[in-house]
Amino acid sequence: MMAARNIKTAYSKISVKSQTVLPAEVRERLAVGPGDRLRYLLTPEGIQIEKALPESDDPFATFTEWAGAIDEEDYADL
Repeated sequence: MMAARNIKTAYSKISVKSQTVLPAEVRERLAVGPGDRLRYLLTPEGIQIEKALPESDDPFATFTEWAGAIDEEDYADL
């Protein structure tokens, strides 16, 4: 017989501006607060949320100059 996994559940709503408040349990588990960044990993199993490195520690932050709407359109098919 397979052991039951200890899974906890937390909920939040999406606002009309596509915003949500992270439940306290999630904020505590991720050790995040105001100004912190989150990273969303899209996997076949679902979405994983984790605390992201500060922008100054992000090796790809240099490339944000190419993150405009025109660039998104130009590179959409790559």
